[in-house]
Amino acid sequence: MANLFSGLLGNYSEVSIPELNSQYGMYLMPDEKIQMGFRLVRDTFIITDERLIFIDHQGVTGKKTRVASISLESIYEVTMETGGTGFDDSEITIHYIQSPYFKTNNPQIGLYKFEFGKKFNVQPIYVALLTLAHQNHKRLNA
Repeated sequence: MANLFSGLLGNYSEVSIPELNSQYGMYLMPDEKIQMGFRLVRDTFIITDERLIFIDHQGVTGKKTRVASISLESIYEVTMETGGTGFDDSEITIHYIQSPYFKTNNPQIGLYKFEFGKKFNVQPIYVALLTLAHQNHKRLNA
């Protein structure tokens, strides 16, 4: 019941890798492996060794599904906000390059914000994504 309540408030809760593989394995590229995943009522976001995958079940029945992804190589900045007192939640925001060519004068950029419950420890996810962003930043500016 707590996970449903958390989901209704816009907070992701962690899902096991075997469950993610059984439900969403068909969306993986050959040799791609799920590292972790999270669910928000009907929607899911998955971190693989190649990309972030967003699965959005739409409509009343949830049978219509939108699948989108962000390449891990395109992430260049990550911010974290921990939960405070009251109803504040923890957040991770990623900034990424949407342009097909990363080294361009005017790249198209985007951001995506993930909200987690205040008791969820976002620091390991933040450090992993920040490390990746730092490596990407060095590679893109080499």
